[in-house]
Amino acid sequence: MKVSIIGATGYTGEELLRILAAHPAVEIAYITSESQNGENINRVYPHLSHLYDKKLVSMNKLEIIAEESDIVFLGLPHGHAMAAGKRLLAGGTKVIDLGADYRFRDIAVYQKWYKVEHTHVDAPSVYGLPELYRSKVKEAILIGNPGCYTTASILALAPLVKNELIELNSIVIDAKSGVSGAGRGLSLNSHFSETFENVKAYNIGGHRHTPEIEQALSEQAGNEVVVTFTPHLIPMARGILSTCYGTLKAGVDSTDVDQAFAKMYGDEYFIRLLGRGGYPATKNTRGSNFCDIGWHIDSRTGRVISVSAIDNLVKGAAGQAVQNLNIMFGLDERTGLSQAPLYP
Repeated sequence: MKVSIIGATGYTGEELLRILAAHPAVEIAYITSESQNGENINRVYPHLSHLYDKKLVSMNKLEIIAEESDIVFLGLPHGHAMAAGKRLLAGGTKVIDLGADYRFRDIAVYQKWYKVEHTHVDAPSVYGLPELYRSKVKEAILIGNPGCYTTASILALAPLVKNELIELNSIVIDAKSGVSGAGRGLSLNSHFSETFENVKAYNIGGHRHTPEIEQALSEQAGNEVVVTFTPHLIPMARGILSTCYGTLKAGVDSTDVDQAFAKMYGDEYFIRLLGRGGYPATKNTRGSNFCDIGWHIDSRTGRVISVSAIDNLVKGAAGQAVQNLNIMFGLDERTGLSQAPLYP
C-alpha cells in the first residue's frame, strides 16, 4: 500500500519512517515538511541513510497526496490536523492522526483543554487503542491515535475499572516520560543542562492527557471516571513508566485482580503481563511496540498498584499507528512491528 506522512521531520514522523522501512506491505509515497521542504530525509536524519533516498515536499497539494496514497499519517501540532484531515478524507484516503485533534468524543472537552476551536465536528473518528477498540478500528477511515501517557495509563487501569474492582473516585496516576515526549522543537525545559540529573513534575492537575485517560476509562467502566494525573520528566530519551493506584472495592481479592488482567490481555501479543509482583521497566520495552504490565496488592492500605512501561515513540505513538494501519487493511497486527526491544 502507498503511505504518506504529513509532518515527517518530528520525532514521531521519523519513528514512523524507521518502523515502515521494515514493513513488507508499505511503499512511501510522500513525506512532507514545511520548514525543510526540498531537503532529503537522510540529510535531516542520517540514521535513515540507505533506507530512504527521498525528498521532503510541501503539504500544499494535499489532493494529489490523497489521490496517490492509500493512507496518510498526520504528524502535525494540535489544531492543524483538522483542515488536512477534511481534505484527505474528501480525496478518498484513510487517515491516522498522531495528534490530539481526533481523539475526543466530546468536542467541548477538546476545546476546553486545548484552547482551540474544533473545525471538523462531524469527523468519523475512532479512538485507536487496538486492545480496547479493535473492532471499530477495523472499519475506520479516520483514527485518532492515542497519546503516550494515555496509552500506558489506560492499559494499566482498564481491567480494574471494566471489572468493577476499584473505587472509581480513587484513581491516582504517577507517570514519568523521557524527554523525546516533548518533541523536537527547542525548549528551555528540554535542554540537556535542565534535564540531566534532574526529575521534576509538571502540569499538575492540568495536563492535556488527563481528559483522554478519563474518556477511555469511563467507557470501560460504564460510569464517569475522574483521575488525579501527575506527569514527570526524567533524564532519558525514550520511555514511559506509569504507576497507577486504586482502592479495591470491598470483597475484591488478589485472585480477582489476576483474572481481570488475564481475561482482558491474555491473548494480546503486544501486552506482556508480568503478573502480580512484576516490575515493568522502560529499558525492557525500548524501541518496541510492547507494553509491559505488572501489579501489586497492598493489603495494608487496601489498594492495587498497576505499573506499565512502554516506549513513548513506539507503542505511545508511531508503533501503535502502524498497528492500527495493519488492522485497517486486514494485515497481521505484528507486521513491521516484530523487532525486539533494544537492550541494554
